[in-house]
Amino acid sequence: MAQRLALRRLLSLTPRSLPPQGPLAPHTPPAPHSRAFSTSAGCKSTFNVQDGSDFQDRVVNNPKPVVVDFHAQWCGPCKILGPRLEKMVAKQEGKVLMAKVDIDDHTDLAIEYEVSAVPTVLAMKNGDVVDKFVGIKDEDQLEAFLKKLIGA
Repeated sequence: MAQRLALRRLLSLTPRSLPPQGPLAPHTPPAPHSRAFSTSAGCKSTFNVQDGSDFQDRVVNNPKPVVVDFHAQWCGPCKILGPRLEKMVAKQEGKVLMAKVDIDDHTDLAIEYEVSAVPTVLAMKNGDVVDKFVGIKDEDQLEAFLKKLIGA
């Protein structure tokens, strides 16, 4: 009974006449901006590493400091730390970037940077690892980590 009532309410909200469909229906262009999307500052400062050469180009050769988040899809603490770290990096307004490296996809990078547990976060400046931590940190600890990296 409740389902039927909900369906009636839904149908009363939808327009009764639907536009013609099929090959003979007149073409109506989509509404302008109907598929628009926006990017947040977090998206601009955070990126996923695609391969070793991408890591070299976007992390090692980057003039800006880069935080490298080594994580895994199956890692519970990584799922907590990742968004928290992205938020803190976004707050730095472009002074620092964040590279995300999935250790299952990029085992070679994990081995090269001696990642033995996840999450492992490296702070890199001019291609060198200047700081690192393993495990979860709260926002105050992350802010201190980032400020030390950017020299604020």
